[in-house]
Amino acid sequence: MAGSLSTRQVATTLIFAVAMALNYVTNGQDIHFSQIDINPVLYNPAYCGFFDGEGRFGATYRNQWASVSRPFQTLAATAEVPLIHGRGALSGFSLGVVANADRAGSLNYGSGGAEVIAAYFISLNGHSDNLLSVALQGGVAQVGFDDENIDLAEGHENFETTRANLFTMGIGAAWFRQLTDELCLKAGVAAFNLNQPSYSYLGSDENRLARRLNTYVRAEWQCWPRVSLMPIAGYQRQGQYNEAFYGADVRWYINESPLHYTAFTAGVTLRHADAAVVTAALERGPFTFAFSYDANFSRLAKASHSIGSFEVGIVYRLAKAAQRYRALPCPII
Repeated sequence: MAGSLSTRQVATTLIFAVAMALNYVTNGQDIHFSQIDINPVLYNPAYCGFFDGEGRFGATYRNQWASVSRPFQTLAATAEVPLIHGRGALSGFSLGVVANADRAGSLNYGSGGAEVIAAYFISLNGHSDNLLSVALQGGVAQVGFDDENIDLAEGHENFETTRANLFTMGIGAAWFRQLTDELCLKAGVAAFNLNQPSYSYLGSDENRLARRLNTYVRAEWQCWPRVSLMPIAGYQRQGQYNEAFYGADVRWYINESPLHYTAFTAGVTLRHADAAVVTAALERGPFTFAFSYDANFSRLAKASHSIGSFEVGIVYRLAKAAQRYRALPCPII
């Protein structure tokens, strides 16, 4: 080898090699958000159009591992429009769009894409207290990195490309049940990357985006006038990685009038053996503003210097002037 390697070259080579190795071992990981109920279509496509209103639009930003020089930054935007509502609003068809992007590190390694959702909901008993929604989701994505900052001793001629394009498919189902005037329940299950699209920078088909499955159940019990307890539990798995979470929120209905609807929600959700997620959300008329912080207590806490991740979200729901802003189907949730 002609000449000696500089410290920068060695460090860059090792970091890049580890990043590529992890990319192969995990078979790819999807974008991850902690706020499940703020913009639910990000977690399950069956929630597309599953609300009371003429449209719903949202944006979520997440900053993860802020202790590193260039942390993971993730942004997602959503739009949902109910197109057809059956008689009595006991069935309906909706379309939605989800766009997202994330970047990290000096190589700007990350992904970006857009997906279209088609969802249909129907009453299971002829009333609005027992509803089922199903959805199909499909789109395109691109994963890759910038090679401008790569300084490898042997060059990087073995990489056929720094970008990989892929097509993704997903499905989802969501169920709602109003059990009593004070208690309602909703549950959902979704699967993504059903086709396990392949992508590689070396011309191989061995690297595939693993299928992702998630499910969760949420209840709301109006235990006190204007105050509700909202327990939640769920599970998510992609490839060899899995995540179980459980917790509860408390919601205070400050003003329930149609034109001045205001509610405040706060709570804690635990990701088993990983982190505690503290969330606070304010609903004011058609807007929902949310902030959450992931306090990491896993073995990664030492590497992150105990600095967690924060996430902010905003959702706007287009509704008629005299319409209540509480999300359907549940008069509480």
